[in-house]
Amino acid sequence: MAEETPGDKTEAPTPRRLEKAREEGQVAVSKEVSGAIGMASAIAGITLLLPYASAHLVRNASVLLEQSAQLAGPFPDAAWRTLLWGALVVLAVIALPMLLAPAATLMQTRGMVSAKLVTPQLSRLSPLAGIKRLFSATNLVEFLKNLAKLGVLCAVAALVLGGMTWQLMPAASWHTGQLLAALREDSLLLLGTLAAVFAAIAVLDFAWVRFDHQRKLRMSREDLKEEMKQTDGDPEIRARLKRIRVERSRNRMMSAIAKADVIITNPTHYAVALQYERGGTGAPKVVAKGVDHMAARIRAAAEKHGIPLVANPPLARALYTVELDREIPPEHYEAVAEIIAYVWRLRGQAGFGAAHAGG
Repeated sequence: MAEETPGDKTEAPTPRRLEKAREEGQVAVSKEVSGAIGMASAIAGITLLLPYASAHLVRNASVLLEQSAQLAGPFPDAAWRTLLWGALVVLAVIALPMLLAPAATLMQTRGMVSAKLVTPQLSRLSPLAGIKRLFSATNLVEFLKNLAKLGVLCAVAALVLGGMTWQLMPAASWHTGQLLAALREDSLLLLGTLAAVFAAIAVLDFAWVRFDHQRKLRMSREDLKEEMKQTDGDPEIRARLKRIRVERSRNRMMSAIAKADVIITNPTHYAVALQYERGGTGAPKVVAKGVDHMAARIRAAAEKHGIPLVANPPLARALYTVELDREIPPEHYEAVAEIIAYVWRLRGQAGFGAAHAGG
């Protein structure tokens, strides 16, 4: 068998292929999504929490400086409060990204944490394999993506920085409060713009990562056949088992002809064997049926067991649609009753005609 090439893998991956890849730790994860959410959460912390925590930090640091002469004694309360608010200032910037960025990754993997990703692999220790990975197409694409992202971010940052209001204020009119307010406003504008650009990049990267994941897992027709063999069994074996089941069903049907009361024929193309239990409350049942060759076998078996053959082409074709071991439908009661009554009169019997002739 010729070796498969990437061009042979033209079929979309099956759900079983995707699930197997997931078990091996191969899932579509965009680092840009996690980075964008981490940056957005950092900006939220800077905007909402940092000013409050910073104000308390400055206030307590001022008190601490005023009490600096007492530092030779016990550690003052102002020092503890300064350390506390200093820690909160740091947490305001990094706490949310530390929580939300990993959460974004888990959302993309649907909560999957694969041990195979962290299990040491001897193949990764090979220098040749490392060089191949370094210059692989995947790493080249990642390099180009990062280069393009850096270029876009620098261009956007340059545009925003160039139009900041504090740069347009005359130096003679600078007021500390106004300057700080302008710096804060423009800094938030810069961060918000960069976050929006990061979000757009993350959306594009997420779409690319999912497409690339599906592309890498594409299957060839041979892969599909092999998977079908593994899930449903070998087609040849399934076909052979089906033939065995059909043959057994036919054998049971042929053995049931011996108990039939009459065979309705076409007279050559169709043959339907009916059985009626004398004194029963049900209608006659179809116990055997066939067309052409099978019809000939049914007629031969009927002659062997002495079962009467009655030619009625329309009725034979109609009863052929009834499933085996099922009672005939009510619209055929009268026609079948007349036939069975006729057959039983030949045998000196009575039965179904009296019970069902009225439909």
